[in-house]
Amino acid sequence: MATSPAIAQSAGKKPPLLVQSQPQPAVQQGQTFEEEIIPQRYANNPNVDAFINDMVARYDFDEAALHALFAGVSYSATAVKLVTPSPTPSVKNWRAYQSRFLDQVRINAGVRFWRANQATLQRAYEEFGVPPEVIVGIIGVETIYGRFMGNFRVLDALTTLTFDYPDTANRADRQATFRKNLEDYLVWTHDAQIDPNTVLGSYTGAIGIPQFLPSSIVQYAVNYDGNKRIDLRTSEADAIGSVANYLRQHGWENGRPVVWKIGTDAGSLGVAQAAADGQPEPHWPLDQLLRAGLLLNEPQVNVASEAGTPVTIVDLPSPGRGTEYMLGLKNFYVLTRYNRSFFYALAVYQLGERVKAQMASSDAVNGNGNAAVPGAASQ
Repeated sequence: MATSPAIAQSAGKKPPLLVQSQPQPAVQQGQTFEEEIIPQRYANNPNVDAFINDMVARYDFDEAALHALFAGVSYSATAVKLVTPSPTPSVKNWRAYQSRFLDQVRINAGVRFWRANQATLQRAYEEFGVPPEVIVGIIGVETIYGRFMGNFRVLDALTTLTFDYPDTANRADRQATFRKNLEDYLVWTHDAQIDPNTVLGSYTGAIGIPQFLPSSIVQYAVNYDGNKRIDLRTSEADAIGSVANYLRQHGWENGRPVVWKIGTDAGSLGVAQAAADGQPEPHWPLDQLLRAGLLLNEPQVNVASEAGTPVTIVDLPSPGRGTEYMLGLKNFYVLTRYNRSFFYALAVYQLGERVKAQMASSDAVNGNGNAAVPGAASQ
């Protein structure tokens, strides 16, 4: 379809490489793998030796201790397989993705998590400006509230993906990202007095209840339970505070929406299709899309005051049905900093909203009033 003149101009720069998370091959939550490992691959390895020398020079690590540590690291063939793109990529299917992450089991678990941590979620909302439903949505999508945190030895996964990343188009960038995470992992475990051999996580080295990569632990994790020790693996309070801090540091706007719905008429869908360029950062001024013929399906929004608000087109394809579209605002973009995937960000938002709605419904039935904290995501 030809691009409308009102939206033809290019807008926004290519987003930077993410550190926290990247879209990963579809893996059912809780699915386990028979880990394929090759021991001793990193002993007397010149690339590893150069990395060790750098760590000694920059952080004053004990050289002999690092050589002994890496001599015990195993190559993870499974991690390599899981980060290798399929030669026949699967067709994107928003409805299937949505149903997997918005199932009743996850919603019920979210209600239990929210009730058990209500005071902490409220404190995080007041301190960081991030609504409870957003934090609940992220932790629910990531690990079903700590139920599935990964069974890969983080040191093996990070070392493998640093020195033996598969031959892909973005190999150099990904290796650099994993090298930085390996570096931060060693610094973090050393400073926290954690045996680096003992930490388990995802096949990309994401750790704990919120699945933080080591670089994010170093930059954004906070102690939120008052024990002066950050523990994302067992402390729900630390996970809550860390997610809230991560989102605030990436620009979360308190009291602002995440997405806006658009009209389902042919004109609106045509404009959305033409403007859907896959860029997660908001870059189309709202009034530019409206002048092109898009209708906003948000009666409460003051279009005049929001005319200059930048948005992005969120496209949601599903096989056998027309692509759905929404407008993503700054807070939607912030969610994609956790994982650069439109599907992921919208699933997080919608899961949090459904948990919030179920809590409100339950409280109304039981006469407890609405325990949910009003937040930006409900707008």
